[in-house]
Amino acid sequence: MKWLVIAPLALLVLVQLWFFLHICWWVDHNPGMSSFMREQQAVLREKNPNANIQQLWVPYDRISNNLKRAIIASEDANFSEHDGVDWDALQKAYEKNSQKHKVVRGGSTITQQLAKNLFLSGSRSYLRKGQELVITYMLEAVMDKERIFEIYLNVVEFGTGIFGAEAAARHYYGVSAANLGAAQAAKLAVMLPNPRFFDKHRDSGYLARRTGVILHRMGAAELP
Repeated sequence: MKWLVIAPLALLVLVQLWFFLHICWWVDHNPGMSSFMREQQAVLREKNPNANIQQLWVPYDRISNNLKRAIIASEDANFSEHDGVDWDALQKAYEKNSQKHKVVRGGSTITQQLAKNLFLSGSRSYLRKGQELVITYMLEAVMDKERIFEIYLNVVEFGTGIFGAEAAARHYYGVSAANLGAAQAAKLAVMLPNPRFFDKHRDSGYLARRTGVILHRMGAAELP
């Protein structure tokens, strides 16, 4: 009976240690493929065995400040201030979703999204959300905000098989991430909650309206 309790706890600790050691390594080493990348590549290869995702790592200073400001304005306005989880945003999202009786607004921070993208899957469960929070606090404890944001900008999904700012800039606009204009950056940021859908519906009315809103908010976005 004792081992029935100890063995699962020991396994849980080892899993958390595995996550933590990876995060420590990534403080000054760039990650390879994230969990989301592997998952999407496997999906693409079901139709085409030779399919590969598109991603090219670029350092933080070679990514346009327009894109950085747009993503913060759109995804996580308090990124530079919170400790990984924006509890006020989560509360507002819960209230909004309760009113609509469906999920119409998320409350995940950039750090939470990075935790999920690096290690977890797109499935939804309380267990997965709990693990996401643990990894989120690990990231915030070990890395500074700029490093967290740099990794996020290089691994976030922007479309079908498109990951990271450089691949997105080339895919949608034929330019480098360093040369993205304000309107281009705002549109990319707005695509993030549902990138595969907007990759196929680039002329969406919602996308145009929301891009205008983010353009107006970008000036107030605080960069790490």
